[in-house]
Amino acid sequence: MLELFLVSAGLSMDAFAVSVSSAACSPNLKKRYMFRAAFLFGFFQFFMPLVGWFLGSSFSAFIRSVDHFLAFVLLAAVGTKMLVEVYAEWNENPASCPTGDELKCRDISSKRVVLALAVATSIDALAVGISFSVIGRTAFQPALMIGLVTFIFCLIGFLSGKKLGILFGRGAQIIGGIVLIAIGLKILIEHMVKAI
Repeated sequence: MLELFLVSAGLSMDAFAVSVSSAACSPNLKKRYMFRAAFLFGFFQFFMPLVGWFLGSSFSAFIRSVDHFLAFVLLAAVGTKMLVEVYAEWNENPASCPTGDELKCRDISSKRVVLALAVATSIDALAVGISFSVIGRTAFQPALMIGLVTFIFCLIGFLSGKKLGILFGRGAQIIGGIVLIAIGLKILIEHMVKAI
């Protein structure tokens, strides 16, 4: 259960960071926009692992001999991607709010923008859903946990974003990336130890 919570928390960090930065950089952000965005972020984080699980289960018989290695690669790739994105954002804009086109791309009062952000921040969950299927885990309970944790974390991010600021959101993404890599490594090591 702890491992599932850590995966859920790790996957929610992209959406959490968007929530924190949106609240920190939008002084007149209405609560209804925050709630709608948190709901959509949570919904897509719930939905994508299910899609990934069904995709993975359709070819899991072919990859059974390397399933734990594949789970490690997927989780490590997702975690590494999060770390690389934070590094790139940090180099572009160390501590200030987005401006111009970047600000329009993060305007959560727009339904289209929120939907695009919800899908973009949940693509990683698709890969995790695939990894669940190849190691033989069910999908619904993990997907539900991922969605609920994301929804709660996003609400916290929106409501406390003014105080936490952008740097905290990036720190959360770093922690999330490291957690996902560590869980992937744990799966690989457990498989290798069982094989001995």
